Amino acid sequence: MILLDTDVMIDVLRGHPPAVAWLESVRAEEMGLPGLVLMEIIQGCRDLEEQKRVERLVAGFALLWPTEADCRRALADFVEHRLAGGLGLLDSLIAETSIGRGAPLATFNEKHYRSLGALRTVRPYARNP
Repeated sequence: MILLDTDVMIDVLRGHPPAVAWLESVRAEEMGLPGLVLMEIIQGCRDLEEQKRVERLVAGFALLWPTEADCRRALADFVEHRLAGGLGLLDSLIAETSIGRGAPLATFNEKHYRSLGALRTVRPYARNP
């Protein structure tokens, strides 16, 4: 399973050709979407029509939520890395959701996660071909 970060989903929603092609090429592979990523995307919707489009797009994805253990690790990460490494609240929860499932996180925001050695990240496609 591969979990998708917010930046990757935004590229897909905007129809960025490499993102759409990559997503179509791995459809057979089980994809997961952290519920917090979906919430971030919905928060950015400008109107109900855009929100419904997002909901249709993600309907086929497994929606994954952090477990209590993931939340405990996320809190420890956040306390340790917030000031020195700039780790954000949602980023710590998304990362630990991925770590807890032993799944890589498809993202281009490696800098957000660099302080978390247990997290595996992958760049799923070329952003600037």
